[in-house]
Amino acid sequence: MNTNLNKGYDIVCLGCHSNAIYRGYALRCECGDALLRTVYHKRRLEPTGDNNIWKFGQWLPTSGKLNTSGRSITYKSVGLSKELGLKELYISFNGYWPEMNAHFETCSFKELESPPTVQRALENGIKALVISSVGNTARAFAHAVTISRTSLKLILVGLESSSDKLWLPEKPSNNIKLIYLKAGNDYSDAIALGERLSQTDGLSPEGGVRNIARRDGMGTLLLEAALTIGRAPQYYFQAIGSGAGGIAAWEASLRLQDSGQFVKTRLPQLHLSQNLPFVPMYNAWKAGRRFIIPSVDMQHAKDNIVKIYADVLSNRNPAYSMKGGVYDALESTQGEMYAVTNDEAIAAASLFEDLEGIDIVPAAAVATASLLQAVECQSIGADEVVLLNITGGGEKRLTEDKQRYTIEPQLIVDDPQVALEEILEVIT
Repeated sequence: MNTNLNKGYDIVCLGCHSNAIYRGYALRCECGDALLRTVYHKRRLEPTGDNNIWKFGQWLPTSGKLNTSGRSITYKSVGLSKELGLKELYISFNGYWPEMNAHFETCSFKELESPPTVQRALENGIKALVISSVGNTARAFAHAVTISRTSLKLILVGLESSSDKLWLPEKPSNNIKLIYLKAGNDYSDAIALGERLSQTDGLSPEGGVRNIARRDGMGTLLLEAALTIGRAPQYYFQAIGSGAGGIAAWEASLRLQDSGQFVKTRLPQLHLSQNLPFVPMYNAWKAGRRFIIPSVDMQHAKDNIVKIYADVLSNRNPAYSMKGGVYDALESTQGEMYAVTNDEAIAAASLFEDLEGIDIVPAAAVATASLLQAVECQSIGADEVVLLNITGGGEKRLTEDKQRYTIEPQLIVDDPQVALEEILEVIT
């Protein structure tokens, strides 16, 4: 039986181009390395009256609505716009800034991903989700599980070196179980351990970039921007680690184009950035290659990862080459990639806070620095419509209003090849 017929969407494979409908919590097709994509039956964007992400529920792959608060907000820049000479610069702010009606209390756009993903998991009978994260994603999913009081168990795999990022603005739910890898491991090691755990009976992989709910949730920021501006932007700037955010923006723009409502001519051109010295997607794109060559594009990967300012951008297995991935998104939109130094990102963060009045996270600073590079190269006209995705911000502002509660680990292990029995004893 086709379980999606009454939910308003189909799920298709971008590899074999099959119209086959995938049931339940599908993450991939058997045909090969390609993303699945949601095809919604309603082609026109018709926002609801909800004041959260469910405003765009018609283009989210769920039937119900998880209890959540906040959504992406878009505003026209004044300070940074004047500084850069861009008359139509808009900011998509995804963090905590109550004066601007921004209420992501984990200060990250990952709060766009977690509600539809958790809701989709619950609707498909998932009892426990395994998520690997160095901070933002773990916070957002833990927050969603906590405030919704859901029965879903969350198994978080993180890094002890990033423990300062594992906090919530409320006391964490008892359904949250955290495992840390000791210093010397990186994000890809956490992903490897998470993948091993998710193969255990009763534990399901969250899916990362392969999860349609995550991507469609992130894509709502472009929908919000189109409603605010009255059209889709001509240029879209964001920093990427796995590439999910860039892909999500591309997919949302394709839906807007299909609706005939907001895309005037061409699709928004993606301008994506990475943080030097770890820039595998930048290296491959600049070399004109669809595939990342680890020995060329990720030399001394572990050493370089610890040097970058925005450690959340340190994915060694990004969704670059697969069908429907970053390469296809850049090619489809005639996009561009940037490599940003730590000094450039830090300077951009300071400039943004001075001119816009709110602090931003390192990944958002990398995106801002890439916009500065584009302006310096005169690749954007003064009258063109630009959207800068501030993927997180307001942590300083949050500390004025909220107490932080640390998510305490159940176990700290040496490496991703640890015996799973040791972990299962403390999380089940």
